[in-house]
Amino acid sequence: MAYILAIETATKNCSVALAKDGVTILCKEIAEEGYSHAERLHVFIEQLLCELELSYKDLSAIAVSQGPGSYTGLRIGVSAAKGLCYALNIPLIAIDTLASLASQVIVEEGYIVPMIDARRMEVYSAIFNSKHQKIREIRAEILTSESFSDSSEKIYFIGDCTEKSKTVLNQNNHVYLDTIIYPSAKDMSAIGYEKYKKSDFVDVAYFEPYYLKDFVGTVSKK
Repeated sequence: MAYILAIETATKNCSVALAKDGVTILCKEIAEEGYSHAERLHVFIEQLLCELELSYKDLSAIAVSQGPGSYTGLRIGVSAAKGLCYALNIPLIAIDTLASLASQVIVEEGYIVPMIDARRMEVYSAIFNSKHQKIREIRAEILTSESFSDSSEKIYFIGDCTEKSKTVLNQNNHVYLDTIIYPSAKDMSAIGYEKYKKSDFVDVAYFEPYYLKDFVGTVSKK
């Protein structure tokens, strides 16, 4: 029996879930404009364990969203995950953020394109088939009318940037699933458990989030 705590902070959604043998038992999450991850994350973890009457010592592993996504969000989530793994001496599992987002889509055919906003017309994206197998690696790309134009198959777009995507990606085979916006920790449970059974862990000391692009800071105008 394995209890795995999942942490997802790659987007505006601060999400934590606890799973038993790959099945989510409880999830707590909130998506806010102000990115309240630093304030919410540890509170959610404590609430999960308390409500389920479990302790930190019951955890078998920590699964964390590895990105791509928000630089600050990923740093907060990975730092928390690594700290717990160090303290509890349990393994760390890294999960592709776009893969867990794509897993929310159930279709019989066509392609799934999860996208995470990367400012202006740029997105982080990948392409998965209907079996959730990745068939094109993650890219940071600027959307144009030519993006994803080399396929006549249905393409299902999901993520937090579909509104801007619709302005250029509007072919007949383009389908928008507007209710699927953010990756969630509850969708990491099955993926995390499969990795746990294979001992597919990352080095707690050296693991870093997959930022895809270098951090660009801004200077306040005040």
